[in-house]
Amino acid sequence: MEGRKTDPELKHDDGLEVPDWGDLVSRIQNSDPAALEQLYAFFEKGVRYFFLRALGPDELDDRVHDCFVIVTQALQAGELREPARLMGYIRTVVRRQIASVIHESVSRRRTHVDFADSLFTIADWKEDPEKSVVSRQREAIGRKVLGEISDRDREVLMRFYVHEQTYEKIGACQHF
Repeated sequence: MEGRKTDPELKHDDGLEVPDWGDLVSRIQNSDPAALEQLYAFFEKGVRYFFLRALGPDELDDRVHDCFVIVTQALQAGELREPARLMGYIRTVVRRQIASVIHESVSRRRTHVDFADSLFTIADWKEDPEKSVVSRQREAIGRKVLGEISDRDREVLMRFYVHEQTYEKIGACQHF
């Protein structure tokens, strides 16, 4: 661990270069622009990947930038108690941002109704006065026609339209 304070980047057994997070935090607190660039390079790869996997490509750049701003403001204000644990802090901030986006999305689905979606699904429970008048007129015309035709024709129409009997059943009736 002693080597971490002098080397800004160490190589692990797997060959990956890992920054000395404590040193990086110290440099950011001292307003080193190269340290901010190094941190943003990490955000461009790692944090972007987390957001992409969790939330998809929508507003990806904005989310990465917002998270970067949150972390850098906290670092510059000295709010990180253990600078060597910067990665854990970044993961926590990213997870909270993801949870916040998901919560907002769920909340929006519960409270927001798109007008275009509801346009054809909301039924008016009151009867349309125009349709009511047309229906009464048709009923009056039907009664008048039924009153003017023969009893046999009236019975055939009633059996077919009202009782929904087939032609064959109506034709097979003995009293016709």
